[in-house]
Amino acid sequence: MANRHPLKRALVSVFYKDHLEILARAFVAAGTEVVSTGSTAKKLKELGVSVTEVSDVTGFPESLDGRVKTLDPHIHAGILADMTNPDHRQQLEKLDIKPFDLVVSNLYPFAETVRSGAKDADVIEKIDIGGPSMVRAAAKNHKSVAIITDPEDYELAAERVASGEGFSLEEREYLAAKAFAQTASYDAAISEWTSQKWSKPQSLEIAEEPDGDKNDGSETSAATTAAASNTIDFASTVTKSWTLSHTLRYGENPHQQAALYHDPLATHRFADAEQLGGKAMSYNNYVDADAAWRTVWDFAPSIAVAVVKHSNPCGVAVGDTVAQAHRKAHQCDPVSAYGGVIAANTTVSLEMAQTVKHIFTEVIVAPSYEPEALELLKTKKNLRILRVGNPPMNKTQFRQIDGGLLVQSTDLIDSLGDSTSAWKLVSGEAADEATLKDLSFAWRAIRSVKSNAILIAHDGATVGIGMGQVNRVDSSQLAVTRANTLDEGRNRTQGAVAASDAFFPFADGMEILANAGVKAIVQPGGSIRDGEVIESAKKFGVTMYLTGSRHFFH
Repeated sequence: MANRHPLKRALVSVFYKDHLEILARAFVAAGTEVVSTGSTAKKLKELGVSVTEVSDVTGFPESLDGRVKTLDPHIHAGILADMTNPDHRQQLEKLDIKPFDLVVSNLYPFAETVRSGAKDADVIEKIDIGGPSMVRAAAKNHKSVAIITDPEDYELAAERVASGEGFSLEEREYLAAKAFAQTASYDAAISEWTSQKWSKPQSLEIAEEPDGDKNDGSETSAATTAAASNTIDFASTVTKSWTLSHTLRYGENPHQQAALYHDPLATHRFADAEQLGGKAMSYNNYVDADAAWRTVWDFAPSIAVAVVKHSNPCGVAVGDTVAQAHRKAHQCDPVSAYGGVIAANTTVSLEMAQTVKHIFTEVIVAPSYEPEALELLKTKKNLRILRVGNPPMNKTQFRQIDGGLLVQSTDLIDSLGDSTSAWKLVSGEAADEATLKDLSFAWRAIRSVKSNAILIAHDGATVGIGMGQVNRVDSSQLAVTRANTLDEGRNRTQGAVAASDAFFPFADGMEILANAGVKAIVQPGGSIRDGEVIESAKKFGVTMYLTGSRHFFH
């Protein structure tokens, strides 16, 4: 058949020896000439294959603790020779080098070594050199060579070896594309690890020339200093690899396709959650559960529980126990909690599980579960129960736009304005300890609410949330309405506190909260009408603090 030729000579060099017997049987049956290295050669011999050692081909022994094995013209000329080019064929004959028809290779376990927590020196030793060189060479020369990098393709390769027909050009192109994807992913993982480990040394920074007209630095603000220490060095290119975990039933909607990919360098993160019960996770389950998981860790080390629906919290609370925190979070909006996601930043107790059992919940996620709690939760057959080993660790966020990618540092509760000690009192009397504690809670909780966001809180729990509105007046009204209609009509705004994720552009939003009985408000400030807002707060006798920081969430 056109573009096909028998796979008479193969080069096999793999780190993972699993399933080599599939190829070995075909090699033996077809009488394939096999060239191999070190431990791979040993394994193939054990499987009955007649193997020529690479050192016998190169005339040079494996050296430098195995760092140099296949890096030799006798190997790479045999891989790279274009056998459709008469000149290449003549050169091979002159040099007494035989071409390869098939290359089988997989690479040193770099990402796995990183995940194991190995020392840097051991990680560096798992940066494969010869393997990627062979793979790329064979993939480049796919007109003449078939490259196999995926053990899932061993059965196919064995069939083509045994039949003597080899691969078509289209098949070799497909296999080459897979090979290039593997080396690209491999190099991306190395690039990511090394960029994290080896930052730009101060010795390479370009010193600025003194300028008498510039500030000498003596008046540099603390905010400027903090901002400088948090500066991201945005790389000229973003190299990041993701490994397919599994496909999902569908995406955000049934007509969309979806899959979950893992960060190959990460361990025990949310994407690696251990599912202890329930149906398979959906795309929306992952999105909501991740949002809930991130929310509760904004309050660590305090015990916190969040109930999330459509990426927005419908209840967040801290408590002395996880059961208490869950009850308080659920009471914020019992209606929206139906079919929601629950996250806790501590062990789920039997007491909490007994309450959750009677609430229709899609997902519950926590670092651990009491044995009795897990047993009870498993009786809800459709409840997806996740256990996650580590808190959220992403320091960078990515958002794809058409033809590009937006990158930013993750919004954490770590700016100067997130500390109550940095807040500026602009209206009313200074908050007492309990009120300030609630204001601090509300400010942390607002980080998780989609903008425009207004959050009303009392006693370490949200009681009303206005989220995702296109103006702050609507968000304020929604927060008040939810606070006073969703818990059996109780007036939960009287004497409560509120937070706004960004400044009040006019006094009207603040006045809705004040008229509802909110006694203290925390907000970033920065509006050209701050003065009007503050004067209005004073008239209502509302305590108001400005943070100087905001937490927009789009």
